[in-house]
Amino acid sequence: MSAPKELRVSKDRRTLTVVYHDHEPFELPAELLRVTSPSAEVQGHAPDQRVTVPGKRNVSIARMEPVGNYAVRIVFDDLHDTGIFTWSYLHRLGHDKEQVWSDYLASLESKALSRD
Repeated sequence: MSAPKELRVSKDRRTLTVVYHDHEPFELPAELLRVTSPSAEVQGHAPDQRVTVPGKRNVSIARMEPVGNYAVRIVFDDLHDTGIFTWSYLHRLGHDKEQVWSDYLASLESKALSRD
């Protein structure tokens, strides 16, 4: 997957717009990015180690740092900074955003956790 044409953080720092050359722009909420971070802290080292991250409704993007030509590190205002978001991972999140979000909400509910 080639690099996006543009990565744009909204003024309120709560949305990342990702523009690929051959797609409509994807708007990814900071909360979705944070709770689906590709970090080992969130994803674990195996599917059964995946963590459901609660309490991130108001998280925002503090900054972004390029990682080579293949990814970006997103640093959140809760100081989480270990997720490296590859271009293909961002594309998948944008493409499957509704399902990923629905799965996250279901996971919160099943574990009696809250977005707040």
